[in-house]
Order: sequence, then structure tokens, then C-alpha cells
Amino acid sequence: MLPIMFLPGFRDLVKPQWVAVIEELKLSGGLSISELSRRLELAYMTVKQHCEELTKLGYVERTRIPRTQVGRPEIFHRLSPKADALFPQAGVSLTLDLLEAVKVLFGETAPDRLLFQYFQHQMERWRPKLTKAKSLVEKATLLAGLREKEGCFGRCKYDPERGFRIEEYHHPLVVVFERYPHAIGIELRMLEQLLGTKIVRKEIPGGRAGPARVDFEVLTLGVRGS
Repeated sequence: MLPIMFLPGFRDLVKPQWVAVIEELKLSGGLSISELSRRLELAYMTVKQHCEELTKLGYVERTRIPRTQVGRPEIFHRLSPKADALFPQAGVSLTLDLLEAVKVLFGETAPDRLLFQYFQHQMERWRPKLTKAKSLVEKATLLAGLREKEGCFGRCKYDPERGFRIEEYHHPLVVVFERYPHAIGIELRMLEQLLGTKIVRKEIPGGRAGPARVDFEVLTLGVRGS
């Protein structure tokens, strides 16, 4: 699993257990204290105390989930909107203002052309670092690490049912993508060129099954027998 890319210096200023709690809540979308303590291999009361402290600070919030069977509602803990500030942003307001200014000066397609150049430059920087990989899996893993350094948060995952994929839970350009959706395809083509294979991008909505994320499925490393 790749570590979460917090803002610079954040890890040095907080308790390591707080970081571990935030990581698990970011990945899961919400957990009970008992499940969180199991995943972190920490005592129940220790995890409960950390969650209470983070709740008082406003980074974690509690919610009650009705049980599917008879019993009292279960209390889940999840990250609050305030926790989004712990993750890198790409100067969203400035970026959007600049893209709008480019549109006014050079026409409707100018922002897409500028974003294309951005991803081309990114590909040129990353490509030499991927040449040392001895397999496609290793190359994809290195690529996920490079994206993490740019502010993304994700992990590589494989299972027989779905094959190999990169799951991303945070992207610093998500607001840019909402305004300029063509950039999504531009980025995807860059990733395909870097790996030299077809990739399927799937947006997974958040819910009780887990947090919202984007999956990049590497088709040539797909389900065995498919």
C-alpha cells in the first residue's frame, strides 16, 4: 500500500497513530472502532481515544448506521470535509482562473491545448524513470508512486476477479477535471503511453461499500483466463 501524501510537514507534526487512523478512514470511507482497531492492530480503547481527539479537532465525524439485523445502530467514524485540507491541492482557484484567462485570450480550445502540454511534459519527466522496470506490474507500481509525489493518493491492487489496477482516492486536479472534462481523456492517454497498454478508467461512487475513487484497470494484467 502506498502511504497517504499529506501536506508537507504534516506527518512530522502529528501523532503517528492519528496518521494511521486517517489513512484507514480515507481508504475505507468509514469504520467502526472495533473494525478500525482490528485493522490497525491497536487496542480498542486506544483507537477510541484517537478518534475522539480527531473528532474534537473536527477532522473526524461520527455517524450512526442502522444494523441489517436486530440491534442498536452501529457508530461509524469517517473523515469530515475539514480533513480534505490535509491532502495536497493544486492551487485550484489560481489554476482555474488561468485556464479561463487563456480561453478568453486564445479561444475555447486553448485550455485543453494547455492541459495537453502539461500532461505531455509530465510524461516526458516520468518516462525515463519507468525504463528501469522489469515487468508491466513493476512499471505500473512505479507509475503509481510517481503520481503520489504529484499529490495523488492511491494503491496498486490485484485480485483474480478484477485483475491488476491502480485505485486512486485523491487527485489534486479533480476540480480542474470537472470544469474541463477533456483533460480526463488526455491524462488517460498519457498513462497508456507510459505503460504501453490499454487502460480502462472507472469512476467508483462512494457509499457504504467504500469511498469514492477512480480505478485504472490495466487490461493486459486482467483476470486470468479472460
